[in-house]
Amino acid sequence: MDIEEVDRVKPVVEALLFASDGPLSLGRLKALLDADTEAIREAIDLLNREYWETGRSFLIVEVAGGFQMATRSQFAPWVRKLSGRSEARLSKAALEVLAIIAYRQPVTRQEVEAIRGVSSGGVLAGLLQRGLIRITGRSDAPGRPLLYGTTRKFLQTFGLRSLEELPKPEEIEEMMRHEGEAQQILSTGGSGVPQEGGRDAQGGEGEGERGGGEVRAGGGP
Repeated sequence: MDIEEVDRVKPVVEALLFASDGPLSLGRLKALLDADTEAIREAIDLLNREYWETGRSFLIVEVAGGFQMATRSQFAPWVRKLSGRSEARLSKAALEVLAIIAYRQPVTRQEVEAIRGVSSGGVLAGLLQRGLIRITGRSDAPGRPLLYGTTRKFLQTFGLRSLEELPKPEEIEEMMRHEGEAQQILSTGGSGVPQEGGRDAQGGEGEGERGGGEVRAGGGP
């Protein structure tokens, strides 16, 4: 490990992540810094260690295929006050549809409705508006229906680095039987400001936020 190289890239990594509106991939950081993967990861680990040891209110998390600055979850109430925006909540129907799409994507509306047994057009429209799902193309089935998949915002919202980190379907079913666990506050906290959740950049579990009631998503109608 080239210590001088780590010292060189560390403040630049911090500046880039502070300035970025969304996650920066490792490839993007490598191109911007002209540095190798090992040096960048070591710099991020050192930054997070400094933030932890000095009691800072933020950290670097690995989410949605990249790295991003996020406020720690215990500060979410104050961040929401700053934004002045109320929390939009995801209904049980929206959660069901989102789970179906996440595990079966790409999937058509007809396939979603066949699983749920009820019309889901309105729910799909709401999830599209929130940016949690997107149209990925058209099926080869008769009528060429639209195909739906999850977005990068979905990963960011749930604090996931990739779809591989989704809980197993049987774990979701178990959670749904325990309402308090299923109704998890999403990491955006209704503010548009990233909140700690999932895993930090060093691979540790984020604190997350849990509470009763419906799942809360950021900023939607």
